[in-house]
Amino acid sequence: MAKIVPFKAVRPTRDKVCLVTCRSYEEYVNAELAAQLDFNPLSFLHILKPAYTNQETVSFEKRYKQVHQKYEEFKNEIILVKDKKPAIYIHKIVTKTQSFIGIIAGTSVADYCNEIIKKHEDIIAFRVRLLKEYMKYSEFNTEPVLMTYPDNKTIENWIFNCTQKLADFEFSTTKKEIHYLWKIDDPLEINWIQNIFEKTESLYIADGHHRTEALKLLSEENTDAQNTSKNHILSYLISENNVKIYEFNRLVKDLNGLTKEEFMIALQKNFSIENKWQQPFQPCQKHQFGMYLDNEFYSLVLRRENEIFNSALDSLDTQILYKEVLLPILGIEDLRNDERIEYLSGKQSVLEVKNKIDQGEFEIGFILFPSNVGEIKALADANLIMPPKSTYIEPKFRSGLVVYEL
Repeated sequence: MAKIVPFKAVRPTRDKVCLVTCRSYEEYVNAELAAQLDFNPLSFLHILKPAYTNQETVSFEKRYKQVHQKYEEFKNEIILVKDKKPAIYIHKIVTKTQSFIGIIAGTSVADYCNEIIKKHEDIIAFRVRLLKEYMKYSEFNTEPVLMTYPDNKTIENWIFNCTQKLADFEFSTTKKEIHYLWKIDDPLEINWIQNIFEKTESLYIADGHHRTEALKLLSEENTDAQNTSKNHILSYLISENNVKIYEFNRLVKDLNGLTKEEFMIALQKNFSIENKWQQPFQPCQKHQFGMYLDNEFYSLVLRRENEIFNSALDSLDTQILYKEVLLPILGIEDLRNDERIEYLSGKQSVLEVKNKIDQGEFEIGFILFPSNVGEIKALADANLIMPPKSTYIEPKFRSGLVVYEL
């Protein structure tokens, strides 16, 4: 039932691709960003820059139109070129530890509205409106929504066969990743893979919930019946077992007025606690948590009598930590906006949690076991929403590699 469509991508020319593509604008530290903008005139960052600068002095509309203007300059200078035929693209990313491969295509806004494309995260309305306005005035999208589909041997074999030929793009990044891109523009091949996806019952959003909702709003505002591009979502479709899910660890600035002894007594009501002393500890199973407090690591295990779950959400470790510790003991009600709590991706070492606390910036840290695809699907199927910052999911896509015009 899932629909995918080909499109005419705008892409860097083969000789410039490694200079054009970039990480998401927000991922760069200031020095790195300045260096890219100063010394690489071909970087897609030059197109994105107006959207992030002069935020207090220039209106959203004017900034986003400047993004579109710079984008058109790149096309006029033949840095970016539009494909002549609609195509579906296969993209492979090889990192130091893992390889990802998936299909870039348009998915259907209607499928999202009809819950064939399913979500598991909440959205912030203001952020959705900003993204919608950004895409409305820039008139392009270059950050695909990451969606998973159930493992499918037929699709896997098709991808393998398509990637036996020379890639249209092959380049390395400064992060020591290798990227490959294959263009599939044979109408028979496209029709065949579309028919395969029509047999797929559901697609699941792994990353890109705000962008998907923004595109839905953009589609609803579309009054041009001839412009069907706004009815589709630029998507990177990947087998559910090919994604990498990391946890988000929690850092809290104080113990909510409690002494260490009072806090530990409150914690013992629902958890078995084991002092690991100076040995860095990372949980190895669900319902087990790491904790760092007062220069010592601890293992926390949810007591069996508390393992009574009425829904997929109740059994989620991030929800357990919130319901049993963060809310009742530490007084943190709003996980998204409370200034006392911050989050650290599980991609970073557990020692980074220790370092931030030892430096006095925070008083306590909690280390979680990562969620899995099964938990995400169970939540999405039940129309439930994960707590904020529950997952950090890879792969991450590079801006400027494939541009979908709106």
